[in-house]
Amino acid sequence: MRNTIKSQETIDYFLKIVWQTVANRYNQTVAEFGITQAIGYLLINIDEHDGTTVSNAAALLGLKSTSLSRMLNQLEKMGLIYRELNPGDKRSVKIYLTDLGKEKRHMARAVVKQFNNYLNAHISDSDKQYLIQMLEKINQLTLNYKPITP
Repeated sequence: MRNTIKSQETIDYFLKIVWQTVANRYNQTVAEFGITQAIGYLLINIDEHDGTTVSNAAALLGLKSTSLSRMLNQLEKMGLIYRELNPGDKRSVKIYLTDLGKEKRHMARAVVKQFNNYLNAHISDSDKQYLIQMLEKINQLTLNYKPITP
């Protein structure tokens, strides 16, 4: 008899389902502002004064710089960002927020703050700390994981 595991019994299943639910809720909420969860996350993480390099932005989103290109083109067309050569390193490009980008970032931050206030009102501090500790542990275990080839 084969030992099978159901997807609903795996930790990664719950991590994925919860993140998809959160991202979908964010997308529903920010759609009225004409942005997506991913765009909002990027806008929030662009340094307002010094800009952010494309490679740093890609790392924040868990993407390769080349994969981020389409999103950046879209954000430029929407008038949310502009790109310039990095004055400190002419081989890299920095992303800066336009005034409209700053406005959308402010909206995205408000959505994140409101959602986190809602979660904090329904999750005890001890449960929140435990969850954060477990997620950090899972992240570290994942980084350390070395699969055994069958």
